[in-house]
Amino acid sequence: TGTADESLQKKIVGDVVRAIPEFGFDDSPPAMARRIHRIMERRLGPQDFYKEIKYQSNVKALEIYPYLKAMVDRAPERMLKAVEVAIVGNVIDYGAKNTLDIEKDVDRFLESDDLHAGKTVFDYDAFKVDLAQAKTILYLGDNAGETVFDRVLIEEIPAEKKVIFAVREKPVINDALMEDAVMCGIGQTAEIMSSGVDAPGTILELCSERFLDVFASADMVISKGQGNYETLTDASRRIYFLFRAKCPVIARHAKVPVGDIVLMKGRGGQ
Repeated sequence: TGTADESLQKKIVGDVVRAIPEFGFDDSPPAMARRIHRIMERRLGPQDFYKEIKYQSNVKALEIYPYLKAMVDRAPERMLKAVEVAIVGNVIDYGAKNTLDIEKDVDRFLESDDLHAGKTVFDYDAFKVDLAQAKTILYLGDNAGETVFDRVLIEEIPAEKKVIFAVREKPVINDALMEDAVMCGIGQTAEIMSSGVDAPGTILELCSERFLDVFASADMVISKGQGNYETLTDASRRIYFLFRAKCPVIARHAKVPVGDIVLMKGRGGQ
């Protein structure tokens, strides 16, 4: 963390090892990460361990925001390109790169008009139909910095529709908080709210009543990132998942190759 000496780090590792038997076989990785984060806080005190990294991620992503907008402006189909931009935000480790590198990576993924071509799961046609019909959209955010890429997609949603952008309640890894969403400009086109969860995913049994009301009543839910996918694949309502399959476990579950970008219409009910 940069705040713990070697002796304290060893104690934290020991705490985590002792807690492993308490993890359930059905616990999702975000649920496990939440417990590990709380263990760290018991040793180090409540704090945002990734605060500076998140801030730099926001800064770097905001620097290329005009570049991302220009890509959408040039595209034959703006909404499709905006969806691709949002997913690419889940692909790039922009927090660890300088601006020039980010632009090269964005170019690599978005240089053509058919990034989605040949992908195993890319339910854009259904996404477009449901988005056109929806009056209220709940958008579940993922990481700081990546939120700028989400903003590009949200700004393509017609202004007469209500968009609510959900962030984490408390610091956990590099997930976006209210302050990150505000810094990234989300508040200009969407209402920002907390899910009430302090995990790197949306664990419904831990969410606030207010969030659950919005989750149930929204006409459409858009979910970004693996953490939200891992915690919501069994949700009773229909959700659109946007993410990159970064590991074999998620890839097998989503029935896609490792590394694929995914736009999946979830299998939950309406």
